[in-house]
Amino acid sequence: MQTPDFFLEPAEPEQRPAPRPAPPAAGIWGMGGRVTWVSALVLSLSTFMDWYTGEGVGVRLSVIGWHTGTLGKVVFFIGLAVLAIVVLREAGIELPAALPESLVILALGALATVFVLVRMFSIPDSVLPADSLGIGIWISLLASLGVIAGGLLQAVEEL
Repeated sequence: MQTPDFFLEPAEPEQRPAPRPAPPAAGIWGMGGRVTWVSALVLSLSTFMDWYTGEGVGVRLSVIGWHTGTLGKVVFFIGLAVLAIVVLREAGIELPAALPESLVILALGALATVFVLVRMFSIPDSVLPADSLGIGIWISLLASLGVIAGGLLQAVEEL
């Protein structure tokens, strides 16, 4: 004789596999995060490269971005702020929904670009006789434009 089904132990509920996260966007549209953090790192480090060079009395001078005044230091901290945003996102901490991350990165990149352009066209008197532009300020300009490009790519990814 067989026991009725209602005396059997209940079967475990069927467990569905957890949904997989969406794969990152392929191609150039998926590079927003990488472009952003690499550009931010280069932007921060470029303030320790020569922004101005010149000839002294028998000496070749080079002035790093950190020693060009407040704007050089602000460019460094803008790069660190963008890096912090990227690191916090990777740690799972998001900015408020009312303030998109790509918008903040775009604004910081634009601000850094303006500050670097100011330093390119307005050489401080304190660094004279270093009166020509060094390679570091060009790297800073490219890195700040890279932060803007990374923010734009992230904005496209968010859409």
